[in-house]
Amino acid sequence: MKKIDVPKHDSVKIYKIRKTLEELSQKSGRGTELITVYIPKGKQLHEIINALQQEQGTADNIKSDLTRTHVVDSLGKVVQRLRLYKKTPERGLVMFCGALPPEGGGPLGSEVVRVWEIDPPKDLKQYLYRCDDHFHVDILKDMLKDDNLIGFLAIDAKDAGWGLMHGDKIEVLSHTGSGVAGKHRQGGQSAKRFQKLREMELTYYFNRVAESTRQYFIDIYQIKGLIVSGPGPTKEDFVNGNYLEYRLQNMVLSTIDASYAGAEGIREAFAKSGDILTDFRMVEEKKLIESLFREINSHSGLGAYGLQELIKYLKNNVVKTLIITDDTDLHRVEGRCKRCQHAQEEILPRAQVIPKKTEYTSTPCPGCKAMEVEAIEQDIVDYLEILAAKTGSALEIISGKAESGVMLASLGKAGAILRYNPGHSK
Repeated sequence: MKKIDVPKHDSVKIYKIRKTLEELSQKSGRGTELITVYIPKGKQLHEIINALQQEQGTADNIKSDLTRTHVVDSLGKVVQRLRLYKKTPERGLVMFCGALPPEGGGPLGSEVVRVWEIDPPKDLKQYLYRCDDHFHVDILKDMLKDDNLIGFLAIDAKDAGWGLMHGDKIEVLSHTGSGVAGKHRQGGQSAKRFQKLREMELTYYFNRVAESTRQYFIDIYQIKGLIVSGPGPTKEDFVNGNYLEYRLQNMVLSTIDASYAGAEGIREAFAKSGDILTDFRMVEEKKLIESLFREINSHSGLGAYGLQELIKYLKNNVVKTLIITDDTDLHRVEGRCKRCQHAQEEILPRAQVIPKKTEYTSTPCPGCKAMEVEAIEQDIVDYLEILAAKTGSALEIISGKAESGVMLASLGKAGAILRYNPGHSK
């Protein structure tokens, strides 16, 4: 049984949910015998228990003896777990349960009933019960998508560009030229006439930009905020002239002075918007990596990398904040002798876990030569979380796909900001 709880903005817990959902997505039952239950916020548990007990009665009609046994056992296990709750958790509850083959496969009838309980990251609003040949994980996966979409408009009198910040990346959506004449008139027309024509062109351009902004950020993407940037006064003229649709006008978080407009200006605007977007995870990750590289590049002794080195520092209470990407795919495998407690361990990629466990259990204990070695495995994040909790170190999981994660990958996908320079006496 695995229990996962998710405090808000907890990168470790969100990581664990993602990993669990990946694991569950790959599982399939031998029949329609895998149970999925979504219990919405505020739903009375006794109603759910009664409904599941009725399903147990219905399951008695299943023709296949093995499938019937698996479904009845799984429903019984879910009901048993639900009885341990006094009431539905604050955001609701999701349960997955089913009879699954042991690791590495096994003959028909060797399945073991396993149950997962997940506290959803957001309020769960719908009830779902399914008995199927797979687990229904899509509702939870959708909950993990970052819904804090931020729109960017980089504008000056020559160009405009639109960008979208979502999850762990900035995307340039489009850019356009203005068609507005430069400030200096051509020969043959009066300054007054030139100025009037230019103002008309600018008004037409602003209206065109406003319409495209509405299409991108109201019709296509439902943004939570808008940042307008660019060189000179054009951006203020645009915002203060009330060209934007009123909903977007109310979403403007800030206008930022920048060197560029258009597509080039989008990334520049994001780089300058850290203080405005402090609540958004991508900026937090960027700041963490900047702090780490600052310590490494200044040779202060407070920046470290290399997983084995970091584990040693964690155990010795040297680490202030440990940062690791969400795509390391490493596991710790431990072989421990039941007789003499001799322990051996290795950190390996996922593909090498089962061979290593087999090696440990089929080889005599190096300490007492007994054939009683038990092998266990842990996701590397679970292991690091335990070590960090013992010393009060912070653990942060960042996206391996984002720019910050790519930078951390150059150090082996893990790094740490230390409490003090371990090369000096404390």
